[in-house]
Amino acid sequence: MKVKFMKFRLPSFPRKRESNWLQMMNAELVNIALGLLAALLALGLAPAARAQETARLKLDHLSKLADKADEVTDVNLDGAMLKFAAKFINDDDDPEERKVQDMVKKLKGIYIKSFEFDKEGQYSDADVESVREQLRGPSWQKMVNVRSKRDKENTEIYFVGDEEHMQGLVILAAEPKELTVVDIVGPIDLDMLSELGGHMGIPPVEVKKGGKEAGNGNSK
Repeated sequence: MKVKFMKFRLPSFPRKRESNWLQMMNAELVNIALGLLAALLALGLAPAARAQETARLKLDHLSKLADKADEVTDVNLDGAMLKFAAKFINDDDDPEERKVQDMVKKLKGIYIKSFEFDKEGQYSDADVESVREQLRGPSWQKMVNVRSKRDKENTEIYFVGDEEHMQGLVILAAEPKELTVVDIVGPIDLDMLSELGGHMGIPPVEVKKGGKEAGNGNSK
């Protein structure tokens, strides 16, 4: 007995139609691959990007104090301007200065508002509180808090990220005749922070890992 097998043929597309279909499928696969790549990159960059966005404080409201101040320091450096300013850090073949220059080039921005007055009472507690309010979010951590009741001086240092991967740092210094806010946005090497002091209007400060500050003494 002979067994006959039935033959089935898959439907065929005209060559032109088949070519268009393959092109559409290839384009779709490329779009999916690009989407996955973008998602992976976003997962890797998002934490640092969000931290740096958080690190940028709003300080424009302090500009009103300029009319009352004898001396004003107003620094707004970001992007290309920051890299340009880094060139003026004189290394003099000093390896530490070169490290500072390299760190500044990696930063996203340096913003400083500093006012010196000839008498007390020229800024209000509300002015200081408006800055502290922005630092109370869950992303910020206070690493230094020095208060002197005798001298009426307060120095606070906050950072966003962690001690090994800081993405922003704020110095808030309030004295009877002076108010200073320094906002540094971008990756910061804590060991190099003291070296950065004195450059581009950043006040001298020494901070060691673990949240200890050297050079300011004890609060009284």
